[in-house]
Amino acid sequence: MALVEQISLLPDGRLGLWAIEETEEMLLAQLGLSPAEEVQLSTLKGPKRLEYLCARALVHDLSGLKERIPLEKDSFGKPFLPGSFYSVSISHSYGFAAALLAPGHIGVDIQRLVDKIGRIAHKFLSDTEWQSLDHTHPIEHLHIFWGAKEAIYKAYGKKALDFRAHIRIPPFTYSGNGGSFVGHLEKEALAMDFQLHYRLKGTYMLVWGRAVSDATYKIDTK
Repeated sequence: MALVEQISLLPDGRLGLWAIEETEEMLLAQLGLSPAEEVQLSTLKGPKRLEYLCARALVHDLSGLKERIPLEKDSFGKPFLPGSFYSVSISHSYGFAAALLAPGHIGVDIQRLVDKIGRIAHKFLSDTEWQSLDHTHPIEHLHIFWGAKEAIYKAYGKKALDFRAHIRIPPFTYSGNGGSFVGHLEKEALAMDFQLHYRLKGTYMLVWGRAVSDATYKIDTK
């Protein structure tokens, strides 16, 4: 794989982005899939097979382990490394794979920039978020919003989230040099705050984040 970027995260985490250049045969020989991973791979077709394999190779590279530990999935489909204190989040898009390993609730998302995101923005942006959109760079800004909500969704890890109702991104200023901002998850009694970051990598937007504290729960005093 061609390493595009590797970032060391404090206090303890690793983020990697790779361009997929291998064949499926090369990756299969390198990985040695578990039976469960072979079943998962059998359900995929076309480029998604390479993305699946590359993401797992990248996770192993970031883990620093001599021997690869196959990724497993919990009952909600969230990937994890058995026996590791790292949480795992992976993403892939049109020939690129991203992976984030760090303790706690984490999430990463990479997306190729596409104009059509403007046509579906109403599905994931609240009215307040829409009003804060940078109309000088709307496509980039929209992909950051989407990536942030995807990252929080993955960090939550239990599905059943409404991007408009449950995940809120306060206004932030877009910069082509990348930046940081905050996000909030509220669902029923659950509340979580996140620190989020983004980088524009050519025609791709990379967004990642981590919960800044453990989940809290509102107390109903009625």
